[in-house]
Amino acid sequence: MAKIVAIVATEHDRVGGGAPIFVESDKDKRETTAFLLEKILDASAHDLKNGSFILVDRRQ
Repeated sequence: MAKIVAIVATEHDRVGGGAPIFVESDKDKRETTAFLLEKILDASAHDLKNGSFILVDRRQ
């Protein structure tokens, strides 16, 4: 089963859960942060098209 390991969002209030949340108000910074975390965490970044990215670990 996949696990959400991080969230990159525009506003902290719009997301929740047990994963670390990184807040970036600028679109370019949000993408840069998501793609850097993707490499660091060996995860997959997914753009939810609502101002948020989730980083998912599919390893078992």
